[in-house]
Amino acid sequence: MEQIKNSQLTVEIADHGAELVSVKDAQGKEYLWQADPKYWGRHSPILFPIVGSLWNGVYHVCGKDYPLSRHGFARDMDFHLIAKGDEQVVFALHDSAETLKKYPFHFNLAVSYRLKDNELHVVWHVENPDDKTIWFQVGGHPAFRVPDMKQGEPLHGRLRFDNSEPIRRFLAEQGCLDRSRHEEVRTDKGVWSFDTHSFDNDALVFDHSQIRRIELLDAKGKAVVTVQTKAPALGIWSPSGKDAPFICIEPWYGVTDVDGFDGELRDKYLVNQLLPGSSFMSEYVITIG
Repeated sequence: MEQIKNSQLTVEIADHGAELVSVKDAQGKEYLWQADPKYWGRHSPILFPIVGSLWNGVYHVCGKDYPLSRHGFARDMDFHLIAKGDEQVVFALHDSAETLKKYPFHFNLAVSYRLKDNELHVVWHVENPDDKTIWFQVGGHPAFRVPDMKQGEPLHGRLRFDNSEPIRRFLAEQGCLDRSRHEEVRTDKGVWSFDTHSFDNDALVFDHSQIRRIELLDAKGKAVVTVQTKAPALGIWSPSGKDAPFICIEPWYGVTDVDGFDGELRDKYLVNQLLPGSSFMSEYVITIG
């Protein structure tokens, strides 16, 4: 476990999965979900080399099948600490004999966490050391405690989006996207109220960069947590029917498979391409208060 700290925030990150496990303010108040397995036993997994699920649980590279579980393997692997300072830490994961069985490419994945005042910057850096083009998806899955919820209460909360127009979401089919079916998510001047049934059709998945700033509001309408991203897709999720007291706000460079998709990895919707020797870098920012 590694810790970074400044005058406003104290953040802890696990070596396993390079997973963010705690974000506290100067008064010691915790904002990140604490992985109660009764509801969901994770805090903020890193999604790589896929986001979401694969149709029939497999993808294809040059005609060969590769089974891979939901959200890929990075979240379940130990990362190496490669840099550490008072306010920044960097973890890395490289291809291995184990990963090559699941993902037939050489890669370097680095994840850094950096504090700036009351902001936590989460940066992904993917490098292609291979002699051929690689394809991948990457995403975040941070879960935040819903403010003003008491023990045993039904899930209730509000998010404020930087888009007050009706927002188009995908509907799902067997855990994958049905691109022929959409519905509008309407808000009250950008404010969306949610409960456990808001997720009966699984996560809300938005593409086309419709939302870039999301605020988690308290009962008075004040932003408690803000997530900012330039990612092309966004997922919002809490487990349906459990009244779990958390909400996930997930920046994604990629989405779960479209239903019935049986093509090559390179043809997946919102897949990223890296030529030999090239790299990809992006970040999202969590602001507390």
